[in-house]
Amino acid sequence: MKEKLIKLIYEKAFKYSETPVFKLTSGRLSNYYFNCKAVTFSPEGMYLIGNIIYDMIASLNVKGIGGLTLGADPIASAVAYTSYLRGNPVEAFVVRKKAKEHGTMQWIEGNIKEGDSVVVVDDVITTGSSTIQAITRLKEAGIFVKKVVVLVDRQEGGRENILKFLEECGFPAQLEAVVLRDDVMQFRK
Repeated sequence: MKEKLIKLIYEKAFKYSETPVFKLTSGRLSNYYFNCKAVTFSPEGMYLIGNIIYDMIASLNVKGIGGLTLGADPIASAVAYTSYLRGNPVEAFVVRKKAKEHGTMQWIEGNIKEGDSVVVVDDVITTGSSTIQAITRLKEAGIFVKKVVVLVDRQEGGRENILKFLEECGFPAQLEAVVLRDDVMQFRK
């Protein structure tokens, strides 16, 4: 399954240019770009991602899986659906980029609450700032992060930044990438 997912990411999500033309969230320009929505919202991508990540977290005994909207949303939904099919339901949740401005004015949507343990997911990490933003909101809500899973690690320091932040938060969580930049780059040869 993982090899099929890497190939799908290369074919649908990966863009490359000899000159750095792709603007990243950090504002930096890069020679390559991963737009994983083309994979995470596709039926085949959802099937592969749901199964692969579910297998990575099945033994953790967590209440939920989610992260910062929008990158985490289809991943969390795919894993939640797969978890139900496998008889071990894990709730999907969303962390907003800004608090809801009406009603309950929540940062986090879904069926998780203070004291619950969760897995944080993201589609791509470069510096890790989006993942760190989600972890921050969860910590503020009294929710314990057991693990971070990223679909694609660009291998540019994000993993290290996230692990350092998890440690500062008192979460002895681990971080695992489904796919590394190097896994995808092998198709360019």
